[in-house]
Amino acid sequence: MIDFRESVSARFIRYTQFDTMSNPALCGVRRPTTEGQTVMQKALMKELEELGLEVSYGKESVVRGLLKANCGGVLPIGFMAHVDTADDVMGNGVKARCFIYSGGDILLEGGTVIRENENPALSSFIGTKIITSDGTTLLGADDKAGAAEIMEAVKYLVEHPEIKHGDIEVFFTPDEETGSGMDQFPYHEQISKVCYTMDGGGRGEIECECFNAATVTVKIHGVSMHLGSARGKLVNALSAASAISMAIPHSESPEATDGRYGYYHVGEIRGTNVEANMEIFIRDFDSECFDFRIRALKELIQAVCSIHHAVAEVAVKVSYRNMAMANAAHPEALEAVLSAGEELGIRLQPELIRGGTDGARMAEKTGVPCPNLFTGGYNYHSLEEWASVEVMSQSVNMILSIIAYQVKNRK
Repeated sequence: MIDFRESVSARFIRYTQFDTMSNPALCGVRRPTTEGQTVMQKALMKELEELGLEVSYGKESVVRGLLKANCGGVLPIGFMAHVDTADDVMGNGVKARCFIYSGGDILLEGGTVIRENENPALSSFIGTKIITSDGTTLLGADDKAGAAEIMEAVKYLVEHPEIKHGDIEVFFTPDEETGSGMDQFPYHEQISKVCYTMDGGGRGEIECECFNAATVTVKIHGVSMHLGSARGKLVNALSAASAISMAIPHSESPEATDGRYGYYHVGEIRGTNVEANMEIFIRDFDSECFDFRIRALKELIQAVCSIHHAVAEVAVKVSYRNMAMANAAHPEALEAVLSAGEELGIRLQPELIRGGTDGARMAEKTGVPCPNLFTGGYNYHSLEEWASVEVMSQSVNMILSIIAYQVKNRK
């Protein structure tokens, strides 16, 4: 196994300095939703160009790089990462800390503590380097670790032309965290027949299945009336919205489910008694259950609004579909991963994604299999996020080993 620890960690820390926190409120208004994402993408373009790749960046705001094959008969493959970071906690102004973990709790600034008993994986990294933020922001391993690992693998291939490979396509997308990263993806340029998203978590995690996901937006119209003479006339839109939220079973919420169980989640209620707006997320692994949830929620909304004498407008947007079908139709994509893990001595752990990836959108649109691979990060979307330098190096080796597998099994 090649040692990429120093180079990939330095690159990752450099990438964390770009302020790329996305802004869901600006989806459909601007792309990317924040300027910092464009700044990072332009930096990545420059790096790819300096390595000699063919590079494009169009109105889709997606960086595409192509490393041309140096041998024939090899399946074109792709690797994809996103440049934005989540807005659950502050994602800009990241000050990364790299140190050798000696065990116990990790105390960061601002009272943030990464507790050993809440992070069982930490014990396997005693004596190795890990990276955290200073505790006032997230770290951004989701997904700048993936971007750094892809770039390190490409750089290694360019510097070692004796290594045979087919066409290697890399993509760096914006706004994955907002769910809009693939809304304008340049599918017309894509040549890869399998595309691995480097957007996973801890050591050995591989994911071939994700949620079906939809966002339901509800606009409820009430009737305004002076409160002193409101009897029989006032229709309170906020009361109807609250009743809808209360009618959704708590046993089918994110905080009450895990594994293969889906959920409903009221993400937002805002407005006045005249007009209230809601945003409700629906998630399920099973397509039939997913479609049932959409129908059931629409019926519930209309029933509650009828009782409250309010009028509701309901819109459903399917964000992504379970990528399991595309991955199952092309088992060779996962076979390459399993072979690489065995060759490198990495114990792989198949997991479900209780979320989605840009790869899920690609799989739905094109049928191209898009397994999601580990990058070495833990506790994503939180101030307690941390990443293992050792695992980041292993991830780079996984990419190179998958590429080598394709050469070995060329037709």
